[in-house]
Amino acid sequence: MTIALAVSPTRMELLKLRQRVGLAQKGHDLLKEKMDALVIEFFEVLRRIQEARTKALEQLSVAHRALSMCFAVVGTLETRQVSREARRELQMEISTHHIMGIAVPAVEVGEVERNVLARGYSIHTTSSVLDGASREFERALKLLIELSELNASAFALARELEKTKRRVNALEYILIPRLREALKFIMMRLDEMERENFIRLKRIKAMLEKRE
Repeated sequence: MTIALAVSPTRMELLKLRQRVGLAQKGHDLLKEKMDALVIEFFEVLRRIQEARTKALEQLSVAHRALSMCFAVVGTLETRQVSREARRELQMEISTHHIMGIAVPAVEVGEVERNVLARGYSIHTTSSVLDGASREFERALKLLIELSELNASAFALARELEKTKRRVNALEYILIPRLREALKFIMMRLDEMERENFIRLKRIKAMLEKRE
């Protein structure tokens, strides 16, 4: 009611308020459509995350079994020594792409699964069992990178969804009701003023007729 009392009860103000209500309602409807679309996109990304996580965990399980085989065949100390000799560099480029106008990270990596010579350790003193374990962990790493990219996208979508939801609620439960309350106040006040003018005119007319 505070806003209603702060406006001027004029027909010009009434027209302006009607326009504001219309614009606010249109903005609310557009934001609501955006929020619904964001929800659909968010759950689609969550579905892809679940699939990617399952694949990554399965591949990590395969890789750890291969590592256990290395410990058994090559030996724990030898396996650890080779891991220290292996190259750890990985070419990676992080950029952004857009989902519904929202910037989300895009990760491009070089060849994660390398050939034996590119791994850095000596192939003459190591076993093919160790090569197999390295390959399985490289495959797991690629899946984990894809999973991290999806997780980052989900966080970006969730932030935008929460922001849009706050705007929708502010319009739906605060701004639009207050504008409508102000609109109602002006219409009531204009009706009162019209009745008062009508009564005043009747009195003037009665006074003029009485003088005649």
